[in-house]
Amino acid sequence: SQTVPRHLFIEDALQSRSYEDTSLPIGYGQTISQPKIVAKMSQWLLEERESMGKVLEIGMGSGYQTSVLSLLSEHVYSIERIEPLFVRAVSVLQTLNIQNVSPFFQDGFEGLIEFGPFDSIISAASPEHLPINLLDQLTESGRLIMPIGGAQQTLCGYKKENGTLTQTALGGVSFVPMLSGVQKS
Repeated sequence: SQTVPRHLFIEDALQSRSYEDTSLPIGYGQTISQPKIVAKMSQWLLEERESMGKVLEIGMGSGYQTSVLSLLSEHVYSIERIEPLFVRAVSVLQTLNIQNVSPFFQDGFEGLIEFGPFDSIISAASPEHLPINLLDQLTESGRLIMPIGGAQQTLCGYKKENGTLTQTALGGVSFVPMLSGVQKS
């Protein structure tokens, strides 16, 4: 199996901690998710499927989760709202020669209607409530996973089948809040 070199996504000062199972700061009030959570979210999206198919990722951050998703899907459409993080993540993805990722510098709340629908949607940021417009971009048998809540967050998985949405609570988590707008350097 292929592995993603997590140390490439972390600032030099923290590289000695890159393989700890913990989230780490990446600047601008953002974090790189702990490997166990990235694995849990990815595993849930893959459950009962060969591939995640066409993926929408909200919150590219360092690009670490994006790299993992690229190994498990046909194509990843990734959104980041903080320009310096976006530029750095795109640079690392290019260094790793990852070909099946389309990065976008924009607000994640809107998703990417023009590229949908998506088989899988994953968010590394927590909105207070599930954004309905993201659900609208999910295919008929698609899956969406994201933290939901403010101070208290729950990792929630949603499956769309026959026009019905099933929600699964996957435990308490602590992610950065999902914010609207973009932040230039």
